[in-house]
Amino acid sequence: MRVSHPKDAYEQVHRQFGWQIPAFFNMAEACCGRWAGSKLHQHATAIVAHNVGELSSKSWTFAELQEAAHQLSFSLQAKGVKAGDRVAIVMPQRFETAVAYIAVLQMGAVAMPLSMLFGPEALAFRVDDSGASVALCDETSGPVLSGLQKVCRGLKSVLAVPDLLRPSPKKMRPSAAFKAVATRADDPAVLIYTSGTTGNPKGALIPHRALLGNLTGFVCSQNWFGFNPSEAGTAVMGGQLPTGSRAVFWSPADWAWTGGLMDALLPCLYFGRPIVAYQGRFSPEVAFEILDQHAVTHSFLFPTALKAMMKAESQPQQRYKLVLQGLMSAGEAVGDAVFAYCREQLGVVVNEMFGQTEINYVVGNCHIFWPPKPGSMGRAYPGHQVAVIDDKAQICKAGQPGEVAVNRFDRHGHPDPVFFLGYWKNPKATQEKYTSDWCRTGDVAIQDEEGYLWYQGRTDDMFKAAGYRIGPGEIENCLVKHPAVVNAAVVPKPDADRGAVVKAYVVLSPDYVAKRAASDQIEIFDRQLIADLQRHVRGRLAPYEYPKDIEFIDQLPMTTTGKVQRRFLRLQELERAQVRLKLHST
Repeated sequence: MRVSHPKDAYEQVHRQFGWQIPAFFNMAEACCGRWAGSKLHQHATAIVAHNVGELSSKSWTFAELQEAAHQLSFSLQAKGVKAGDRVAIVMPQRFETAVAYIAVLQMGAVAMPLSMLFGPEALAFRVDDSGASVALCDETSGPVLSGLQKVCRGLKSVLAVPDLLRPSPKKMRPSAAFKAVATRADDPAVLIYTSGTTGNPKGALIPHRALLGNLTGFVCSQNWFGFNPSEAGTAVMGGQLPTGSRAVFWSPADWAWTGGLMDALLPCLYFGRPIVAYQGRFSPEVAFEILDQHAVTHSFLFPTALKAMMKAESQPQQRYKLVLQGLMSAGEAVGDAVFAYCREQLGVVVNEMFGQTEINYVVGNCHIFWPPKPGSMGRAYPGHQVAVIDDKAQICKAGQPGEVAVNRFDRHGHPDPVFFLGYWKNPKATQEKYTSDWCRTGDVAIQDEEGYLWYQGRTDDMFKAAGYRIGPGEIENCLVKHPAVVNAAVVPKPDADRGAVVKAYVVLSPDYVAKRAASDQIEIFDRQLIADLQRHVRGRLAPYEYPKDIEFIDQLPMTTTGKVQRRFLRLQELERAQVRLKLHST
C-alpha cells in the first residue's frame, strides 16, 4: 500500500486494507521466538528497566528474553502445566513479567494477568473462578498469593519468577529450547477479568489472533510506530515483518491490563522494538524523566496522566529533551485543553483511541493519515466496522446519540480477528453482549457526518437533570480548563423537584490547595471558588450543564487503568439523599 500523504487518507487506507490471519499463530512466537531466532535481530534490545534517578539502565535482548522464557516453561511443565491451563501472573512492569507471558503463551497455556493493586478478595475470586493451579509472582506479590492457597484449594503452586531465573551453582540451564506448542489462531491465549458496574467481574477470553486484530489500531495510534508509511503499510497491517523502525516505547499502563499488555508490551515486542519498564508509582516528574532519559519516541498516556503532567510542567521542553513521534490516549476523553498542551508543549498531536478488553483497539485517530478532532474518539480503524446503534440495533443518524457497537465482520465481509472468544464460564453474558452481528460496548457516543465518534459516557454514566440528557465528559473537560482544577468527575445528585442536578467532584491543583490551606476563612474561600467555577462552565456550555453543586475532594476514585469510577460517587450521592430524606421525614 502506498499513501501520498493527502490531508485525509482515511478512505484510501480502509479500501486497501485486508486481514491476513494464518490458521496457526502464537503470540509468544510472534513477539519473541522469531526475533530470538534471527541472527540479525536476536541481540536487539527488548526490555529496558528504568530506575528513578539513575542514568544507566539494565536492558535485555530478545535472545535473553527467549532463553529465560524457555527456562520458565520447563519449570511450569514440571509443575504439570499444559496447553489450555490458566496461569495467574501477578507482577509489575519488569523483565521477569515479560518472561512470564512469553513462557506461558509458548506452552499453549492461558496467561491470566492480575494487578498488583488487587486485594486478597479480588485475587481470590479471579484465581478460583479461572481454576488457575499455578501463580507466578515476584518478591512483593508472593506472600499475598501464598496466603491465598488456604482459601483457593485449586491453587497448587506459587512460583517466584525472579528466584527461578536467578543463576546459582545448583541450577542447570536447560540444554535444549522448549518446543513451543503450535496453537491455532483461534486458541485461547489470555484471560483478563473486567469489572462491570454490578455483579462479579467477568473473565474475557482472548485468542492468539486478537494480537493481529490490534495491530491496525496500534500502528495508527502511534503514527505508524516509526515505519515509513509509504513503504510499510501492507506489511505492518498484514502482520509481516517490516524493518527500519527506531521506535522506543514507554507507558505507565500496567501490563496486567489490556492497555498495558495488548496496547504496549506485546505490540512493541511483535515489531521487535524495545519497551521501557518502570515498577514505581506514576508521577509527572518521573514521566518526564523517562521520556527524556530513554529518548522515548512513542507512548500511551491516560488523560489523567496527561492532565497531571500539564499542571506540573506548563513548558516541559525548557527542562526536558522530548522526541515524541506518536502519542495515544484512552480511557476518558482528552478534551481540547490537554489536546492543545500535547501539540504545543509535548510536540506531538495526541491520537485518542477507544476500545475495551473484549474488542480492543477499534476506534481512534492517526495524525499522519487523517486529522484528529480535539475531544473526538476518532474513526473506526482499518479492519473494523463500527457504528452507533439504537436499542433495536439500527444505525443511528449523524448527531443522534446511541451505543457504540462493532460488527463481527469488516466492511469487506471478512471476520474481524480482534474479537474475544467469550466470557469465561458465562455463556449468558456472552450472548447478551451481542445483538445480531453487533457487539455492544455499553458506551454512548454521537457520530458526526465525517464518521468521527464523540464520547458521551457509559450508558450508566448518562443521566437526566431537569429533563435534559447530561453526558459528564464535556462538563469535566470544561472544568479542567480552569487553573484551579486538576481533575473532575460529574454525577447526578438526586433532587426532589428536578429529579437530579449536576454535581461535580473537583480535585484542586497544588497551588489552589496551598491557597485554600493558607486562607483564614476556608468556607468563604470555597464559596468564592465554587462560584467562579460555576461561572466558568456557565459561560462555555449550555445553561443546564453547569454544576449546581461542587464538592472538593483529595482524589477521585479510579480504576487501576486510570478511569474515573463515577459509579462510586453516584452511589454516595444516593446514600446521602436517603439520609436527607430520612432526616426530613423525622
